[in-house]
Amino acid sequence: MKMKKFLKIAFALLLVVGIAGCGSNKKAATDQKKLVVSATLDPHSKILEEAKPILKDKYGIDLEIKVLDDYYIFNKALNSGDVDANYFQHRPFFDGEVEEHKYDIVEAAGIHLEPFGFYSKTIKDKKDIPNGAKVIISNSVADHGRILGILEDAGLIQLSDKVDRLKATVKDITSNPKNLKFTEIKPELLSTTFQNGEGDLVAINGNYALQAKLNPLKDAVIIESVDVDNPYVNIVAVQKGHENDEKIKALIEVLKSDEIKEFIEKTYKGSVIVVE
Repeated sequence: MKMKKFLKIAFALLLVVGIAGCGSNKKAATDQKKLVVSATLDPHSKILEEAKPILKDKYGIDLEIKVLDDYYIFNKALNSGDVDANYFQHRPFFDGEVEEHKYDIVEAAGIHLEPFGFYSKTIKDKKDIPNGAKVIISNSVADHGRILGILEDAGLIQLSDKVDRLKATVKDITSNPKNLKFTEIKPELLSTTFQNGEGDLVAINGNYALQAKLNPLKDAVIIESVDVDNPYVNIVAVQKGHENDEKIKALIEVLKSDEIKEFIEKTYKGSVIVVE
């Protein structure tokens, strides 16, 4: 009787362990087939929407897209594990965030470039920029080197040759013949500020320009030059140690696929440029 009772207990324990094990494996399998990525609305989330059915059909991965508009939430959410990846930022912004907040996140891959432009309701050509013009720019310091570099290339200012142009700020301007006046606001407010006719020039990030139905190649008074060495490539970022996860590698492969390249070229007509 004792032996019979012992065997019953042993069998029950094995059954419980077996059920628990199956539940755990099922959860892991579900996690491996679900990918949560945060992105800004345009173009990032729209590119991801195009990638979504490809990921499902080719890899069996369900892509969930979380659209955010506050730049400073993305990496915090990624670092805390609220999302698997984010797709919204260029490398200088990413590097600055990691350095400042000590986030344990890394770049998985560079995907595309969005030409940065200066827009105006009243000025059609840079030669017509008035003396003392008010220039409204992003308050993201990571954008300042890019913005000022564009103005320097346009011959409107000169920067100190002692500073890395990627890290330049308004304080590094050594020559400003038109006496441009700079005002800083949150990047998500730039397109609204332009539409309201505020300022003489508004420097608008590529994704916010697209949301405002602006085409950098057609509508910008001043636009940055585009080349393969441009450091402002938009990247996919992930938690450190997850850059080689199968679902992350699948995402990168799809975003660099011919199907997505064709979609970007057809949809954005040069406003978004795929990098190799």
